[in-house]
This record gives sequence, C-alpha cells and structure tokens, in this order.
Amino acid sequence: MSLDIETILCRAGAMDNYSYLLTDSASGISAIIDPSEAAPIIKRCDNLGRKPSYILNTHHHFDHTDANLEIKNYFQAKVIGAEADKRRIPGIDETLKDGETWFLGKSKAEIIQVDGHTIGHILWYFPDDKALFTGDTLFNLCIGGLFEGTSKDMFTSLSKIKNLPDDTLFYPGHEYTIHGIPFALNYSPNNPELQNYIQLTQQRLNQGLPVGPISLGIEKQCNPYLKAQNLSEFENLLGQ
Repeated sequence: MSLDIETILCRAGAMDNYSYLLTDSASGISAIIDPSEAAPIIKRCDNLGRKPSYILNTHHHFDHTDANLEIKNYFQAKVIGAEADKRRIPGIDETLKDGETWFLGKSKAEIIQVDGHTIGHILWYFPDDKALFTGDTLFNLCIGGLFEGTSKDMFTSLSKIKNLPDDTLFYPGHEYTIHGIPFALNYSPNNPELQNYIQLTQQRLNQGLPVGPISLGIEKQCNPYLKAQNLSEFENLLGQ
C-alpha cells in the first residue's frame, strides 16, 4: 500500500464529521477529503508536517465543504470535485466525471458517481490501496438521507458499492454507527457478524476512536440497506 490515511474528527459532538488526510508515501503528496472545519485539520497537518496540495470533495453539502476556502488559502491547495457538482462546491479548481481516474502522486483514485443523497455525489476509490471514501452515501450500518435523488438512484449507487471487492475498507463522512445499530438489530437480530460489529463499535467508541474503517465484506453482511436484493425490498427499508 502506498497511501497513508489519517482520520480527523471535525464538528465534534455536533455533526461528528470525518475528514481524511491522505498522503502518497512514494511522493509525499497529500490531500484532504471533505474539510468541514479548518482548525482540527490545520492542527493535524501542522503536527505531522504535511502540506496538502489538494482538497477532494465527495459532494457540495456545507458540512463537507465549509472549510474548503480556508484550507485552500492556508495550504495553497487545489479543490477537486465532481463535474456534475461544480457550481455548488466552494473554490473548485478541477472537475472529474464518473469513471475517470485521478492520481495523488502514484496513488490511483477511481471516481464513482453515486446519486441519491445528492445529485453529483462521488466516491473516491483507491483500488490498489483498498480504500473507499463514501462521503454521505454509505455509513456504518446505515446510509445517507435522500436529499436530492430517488430511492432508485440510491439503490443503484449502493449496488455499485456492493460490486467492489469485499476486502475494500470504507471511510464514511460521519460517525453515525450508534444511529444505525437499532435498525440493523431489528432487521437481523440473530446475525453473529452484526453482534461482533456492535461489540467492536462499543470498544472503539469507548476508546475515543472512530468505528471505521470496516471492510465492505463485513458491511454487506450487517448493513440492512446493502443486504436488500431488489428495489422493492430497499424501498420497504426506507418506509416507502
């Protein structure tokens, strides 16, 4: 693996956002994913002696882009986001489309458009590093709300995620695991993998650590929305 990943908690206690500091070990080039709050990001970068060259956005919502301009100015970084979302992302410099690739140094990212939570939401998928940054599309044991897209959009988007390798680790945009547990338990009360997942959640949160990353293989076994086999089943989960 050539990608070093640091998880940075932002808006702690309010929205519990996660931003991520990525560094390509071969080149030393760094990027920030979804900077929602400048202070903790700048502090972590300065402590580690890293100067991000890029800001990578998954979607335009303020709690993922609020610190774009401050981080951009502080580090002289370029903002990169989806072509379909370019008019709504602060400070955007470069755009990418579904299916395109982008390199952080020598670390390759594949862009996957996942409409549903918003239209134009993208995933940043680093296949060689088995890392997937899901923004507000996929959370631990739950998913993002449908603010702009339809249930069909979201089901299609989650199907794209389900098609990725099981050993891929996913990094969500918020710490929402606790919110997902009751519904997951109600859906699958006798699932031993889910019981292990809940135990891990409690251990990690008690230690002040993020629950993730979790492998997609485990998430597919425990997240009710990923277990849905068809649109009708998925819509029943949504209460539609």
